[in-house]
Amino acid sequence: MFQPTQPASLDPLGSPDRFAEFRVTDPIEMRALLKSLMDAGVLVNLSASDGSAYTTTLWMVDSQQRKIAFTADMRAPNVERIVEAEDAVAVAYLDQVKLQFEVADRVLVHGRQSCVMQAAMPTEMYRFQRRNAFRVRTLERSAPVARFRHPEIPEMSLALRVLDVSMGGCALFMPHDVPLMQPGCAINGCVVQLDADTDFRTTLQVHHVSSMQGQSQGVRLGCEFLNLNADATRSLQRYIDQTQKRRRMMALD
Repeated sequence: MFQPTQPASLDPLGSPDRFAEFRVTDPIEMRALLKSLMDAGVLVNLSASDGSAYTTTLWMVDSQQRKIAFTADMRAPNVERIVEAEDAVAVAYLDQVKLQFEVADRVLVHGRQSCVMQAAMPTEMYRFQRRNAFRVRTLERSAPVARFRHPEIPEMSLALRVLDVSMGGCALFMPHDVPLMQPGCAINGCVVQLDADTDFRTTLQVHHVSSMQGQSQGVRLGCEFLNLNADATRSLQRYIDQTQKRRRMMALD
């Protein structure tokens, strides 16, 4: 699903830039991605040119000073090695997206009770993802729903909330008072309404039914889209792209 965990060779000299389509250079977008890593406490793998590696989290993003900082444990032997190495690269996974960027100007900053590894804000990032597998959480204010008749009870009409969506399928929230649907069943004639500009008809195939952490009033249905036509595919891709951009902007607030 992802590029190999080993950091990819970035923009080798004298050869075509194979990663141009994955490069992010917009400062606002980079700040939003870094802030998402920090807020979610995502694990970041630092790899140095001498082979040293250290797993940490992003502790600070300072766009005014153009600096970032990672948590650091002075007892870990690789921390000093990474700071002193010629080059270092950070790799992290945000949802289903692999983020990679160089970590330059590394220096350890000691506090009274802690230590951080400070570095320069990256001037570019690489964002690897399979577009047909990338999944976004829907925006609740647009009230996204999937409307269909229960596959085993045709007289029962349902409108289930769409939790997230990708080009391959979606997750639906099914309340406990609705008769359960079994994995493998097909839902024909489903109308998916994601927002005022995005609705399409499709067949859903239920692949799994799972409980939701912290949610006792319903379960999550993992569904695959079957037989999407060209117009529905374009409409869905546009929705995913726009939702992704909106969530990045919301992360800046």
